[in-house]
Amino acid sequence: MKVSGFTFVRNAVKYGYPVVESISSILPLVDEMIVCLGDSDDETRELIGSIGSEKIRIIESVWDIRLWKDAGVLAVETNKALDATATDSDWLFYIQADEVVHEKYHAVIKAAMQEFLPDPRVEGLVFLYHHFYGSYRFIADGRKWYSRELRVIRNDKSIRSYRDAQGFRWKNGKKLAAKEIDAYVFHYGWVRDPGTMQNINSLISVNYGRLTNRMKTDLDELKTIDKGFNYAGIDVVVPFNGTHPLVMKKRVDSENWETGIDPGKKKFRNLKHVLLYFLWKRFGWRPFEYRNYIRI
Repeated sequence: MKVSGFTFVRNAVKYGYPVVESISSILPLVDEMIVCLGDSDDETRELIGSIGSEKIRIIESVWDIRLWKDAGVLAVETNKALDATATDSDWLFYIQADEVVHEKYHAVIKAAMQEFLPDPRVEGLVFLYHHFYGSYRFIADGRKWYSRELRVIRNDKSIRSYRDAQGFRWKNGKKLAAKEIDAYVFHYGWVRDPGTMQNINSLISVNYGRLTNRMKTDLDELKTIDKGFNYAGIDVVVPFNGTHPLVMKKRVDSENWETGIDPGKKKFRNLKHVLLYFLWKRFGWRPFEYRNYIRI
């Protein structure tokens, strides 16, 4: 079984993306790692080079600013990386620059790829998600955050990144048939010091025209403050009592900012959100949740 990893990144240093940790977290599971490196104006190339793995292959890219609106450029860059993967790989493992896989799930992921490789019905593997928010100590727990997404797909170049690169579809728009596995992706896109987070917020507001699906929290609830981004407007967070991936230890240990978040307070927008949250927490049922795949 051969596996190719792929990702894209641009200005990782400037915006604090944990891309080294992201790539390193799946290197043990892949035979090659394709990094589509955008036209950065910081030291992102040197940062990727510091990983020092022969598995990594960098391809150069220039982002098309005409596609920034609605985050379409993210799917374009994802597809460039996907298309550069080896033709003889069986599976393609996609990870975004703010996502990390815990080493405790490596065995589970590898076993699933081996188990379902002979079954042509399985076109991808779906992972669970932890969306960390504001701090490495908190997980965003509201219904506006997606709970699962495709991250391992068959090596078929007819599969395309979908919309803002959250998931994948066939070229004709059909959803992939996939197996859900018991492994989490740790999403750290909303954990940065408030100043850096505010810089990203400004970039999104100016260039994308709207929030991407991987940054769903409504900006009108999260007004900025003098010292940077105000995390306190989040609707629901819960404390994270588990362990972070080993590759994240330095970042986790270096957290030195205040978020103003009170995990004991819930700020639901309306009764509908209260009801949906109750059904999920009491019965494990998530009615009306968007699913970007067909569950096998």
